[in-house]
Amino acid sequence: MSPGPGLHRTVLPKSFFASGANCGVRRYRPDLGIITSEKEAVTVATYTTNECQAAPLIYCRELLPSRRIRAVVTNSGQANAATGELGLQRNFAMAEAAARSLGVETSQVLTASTGVIGHQIEIDKIVQAMPELIARSTNVAENFALSILTTDLVPKAVTTVVRLSQGEVRITGICKGSGMIHPNMATMLGYLLTDLQIEPELAQSLLREAVDQSFNMISVDGDCSTNDITFFMANGASGVALKDEEDYCKFKDALFEVARFLAQAIAADGEGATKLIEVTIRGAPDLELARRAARGVTLSPLIKSAIHGANPNWGRILARLGAEKVPASCLQKTVISLQSVAVFADGSPLEFDRRCLHDQLKQSKVQIDIDLASGKEEAVAWGCDLSKQYIDINTEYS
Repeated sequence: MSPGPGLHRTVLPKSFFASGANCGVRRYRPDLGIITSEKEAVTVATYTTNECQAAPLIYCRELLPSRRIRAVVTNSGQANAATGELGLQRNFAMAEAAARSLGVETSQVLTASTGVIGHQIEIDKIVQAMPELIARSTNVAENFALSILTTDLVPKAVTTVVRLSQGEVRITGICKGSGMIHPNMATMLGYLLTDLQIEPELAQSLLREAVDQSFNMISVDGDCSTNDITFFMANGASGVALKDEEDYCKFKDALFEVARFLAQAIAADGEGATKLIEVTIRGAPDLELARRAARGVTLSPLIKSAIHGANPNWGRILARLGAEKVPASCLQKTVISLQSVAVFADGSPLEFDRRCLHDQLKQSKVQIDIDLASGKEEAVAWGCDLSKQYIDINTEYS
């Protein structure tokens, strides 16, 4: 996926640095990464809704929100979830090792883990690798983005520059995610960094809304992870603050654009995926219904399988809308379009060139547009097709 307008790769905001390296947990890939800030950063987070939460999330919840964070260290390959008291101790030791190498307090270092549930992190390897990891830090994101991958095929990082009344600020987004992805923050790690000056309360509000419109609107397989967390770090190094409503709107739009780009990148990189699916619900009577319906369509294995086979089976979409409690009165007015071709309207199927639409559904991005014609609310969700490769990947992953 290419960056959208105004987005490019991936020099970090001022005074942020990042690194990724192999500490020996995984044989051929980077498996340990760190993001650092020379200045103390306002930091907030959102977390998975799974009741079974990994050690890093338990640790981070105790520290955030904060004005004093200096680093986030992340290991991949071992989730440190369902690992008991020893898992909590090893998570703290990972933060402690990073703090020692940086010369900061342990409470200024956050943690994240991704990998196989039930596996303790190999803390001795992590501690030994920490000084060199930090010494190799640069102001670009790529090595860190590589270090946090699991079943992902590609790293995901992007930066945008926002011109405000006092000057420029930069926003960088980095994430990982490929499988176990379902709305409400599932198997993904996200890092949103900026050199803007901002208060924790406003940062939390912006992050929550950005996540609701992006990461919470994607689905790969419907499974909700134990490890998901998205960090928003703002170190103020630009010296620029939000002075008026225009500044606020510009920054908010840019932050949301970065988050949506990353969300689509995760969906497009879903395990075994060959196509990105974008579902747009328009004309809904309320926002919650619009979001629920859009997410429901992306989640359906029947719809995902049909899209994989370029099969314009609109009946599965209509059935899913009903299952998501779209009222019958709305369904009677609904228009369903695939790749801008209307296939269903006013309670009845429409004539269309099936062979032509079949060919259009072979494209790498499939757009499903649904107009409920019952209000003004709309929502967009993203998912991917379901292929045989998804089964192969998850049969072998352990």
